[in-house]
Amino acid sequence: MKKRSFGRTGQRVGEIGFGAWAIGGSWGNVSEQDAEAALQAALDAGVTFIDTADVYGGGRSERLIARVLKQRRQDDVIVATKAGRQLNPHVADAYTADALTRFVEGSLERLETEALDLVQLHCPPTEVYYRPEVFEALDRLVQAGKIRHYGVSVEKVEEAIKALEYPIASVQIIYNLFRQRPAELFFRLARERQVAVIARVPLASGLLTGKLSASSQFAADDHRAFNRHGEAFDVGETFSGVPFEVGLKAVEELRTVAGTVPMAQFALRWILMSEAVSVVIPGARNPDQAVSNARAAEWPELTAGQMEAARSIYDRLIRPHVHQRW
Repeated sequence: MKKRSFGRTGQRVGEIGFGAWAIGGSWGNVSEQDAEAALQAALDAGVTFIDTADVYGGGRSERLIARVLKQRRQDDVIVATKAGRQLNPHVADAYTADALTRFVEGSLERLETEALDLVQLHCPPTEVYYRPEVFEALDRLVQAGKIRHYGVSVEKVEEAIKALEYPIASVQIIYNLFRQRPAELFFRLARERQVAVIARVPLASGLLTGKLSASSQFAADDHRAFNRHGEAFDVGETFSGVPFEVGLKAVEELRTVAGTVPMAQFALRWILMSEAVSVVIPGARNPDQAVSNARAAEWPELTAGQMEAARSIYDRLIRPHVHQRW
């Protein structure tokens, strides 16, 4: 798999990574056997970047990753985790040095490592980006040897741009065929500052796989059922904030643009057309999905006509619902 520079860290990662939310929870039932098999398949396919969080399955995702990497004795994989969503209430005042230290030490234990490769603030309230002391606390954790690098996971482009004022290694942001705004300004600023960009929710919670329909049903513990309207967390995390029926219509039009490329792989390849993206992190619930995701990197670059058509569909159908909101 082709590798890309990960910001100013000096590291290089496979351009398609592995998003480990689904193997933790909130995506319906995924057995530990399937979760481990998905991870193994991704790593076999050349994945070298895994993204997780301390709250995915209450730590289950981190523990599964540690188990698989221990079995493989593979030392070229970067594991990025996140911290902050354990806070209750989840408010800016709760982002204290003590809380961050506690979260980091918990992840160190679950991931069975002496230092975390990358810790990201997990979509904190916007006010956190205006509190330098939060980032100073992360600096001290680097100095203490508990973390190697830190970054942020954001909901809004404005938060991403503000975060660039701090010595972060990376910004994780939703970027896909249904969420194109980051490419307008933020990507250029990130490249100028040599900050890595991690593209999350690349398949719009499955909409961009082309496998969903108006009759699709989701388990009660799947966020696509319980967060359809933002009941549990930011609605932008579910179907990228696009109304389900609108997304289905857009996908049908995108199929003709994709041509012979499977819809999910076309969606991932579209993201990789941006040089600002360091790694895209699709999730996988089983080995077949993991392998399919990795194969998206094998397709040739999309044509100018395909890129223009995808933009036109976004402008006409999707933009009114999401563009200025995030």
